[in-house]
Amino acid sequence: MVARTLRGARLVVASHNPGKLKEIDDLLGPYGVDAVSASALGLPEPEETAPDFAGNALLKAEAAMRATGLAAISDDSGICADALDGAPGIYSARWAGPAKDFALAMRNIEEKLQAQTAPSRKAHFISALAVAWPDGQTQVFEGRVDGTLVWPPRGGQGFGYDPMFVPDGYSQTFGEMAPAAKHGMSHRARAFKLLVDALF
Repeated sequence: MVARTLRGARLVVASHNPGKLKEIDDLLGPYGVDAVSASALGLPEPEETAPDFAGNALLKAEAAMRATGLAAISDDSGICADALDGAPGIYSARWAGPAKDFALAMRNIEEKLQAQTAPSRKAHFISALAVAWPDGQTQVFEGRVDGTLVWPPRGGQGFGYDPMFVPDGYSQTFGEMAPAAKHGMSHRARAFKLLVDALF
């Protein structure tokens, strides 16, 4: 594969999730990337039909690349609870329903845990970042962070399931952490570090 760089590139961020867009924009900020979101361009959200995070990230990045002719980056991420056999996993956003009600989604996880006898509260977040280039080449970078699920949720920072997840080695949930602290060690930050090493 030819050497590639995103430095100074015009790039589509293939997401309609405001929290995710903010995080990716913050991560891209230092690299001089001219990023525009799929939502700002009015692009439709493709159906996520792949069986894993990497496949769904590629679906979204490739759809945005084909629609615009620009390089595109997409994240597919979610929380995986050990006691629920990895659920909600790739269905993390869908558990929040059409209204994107993550308070409901977090309660759903907790109720399923409570229905078990002495369930493990271990969980992990996965982020797969896919880059699709106009020549059809693609790259995927995957990050993971392990932790514990807490109840009730804590903190108003972050988004999604952040208020119920405490990463290993920390006492705060992602919802309680300042954005800069989360960006230093989250699943998305770890995937982004691999992307930066490869493409910047």
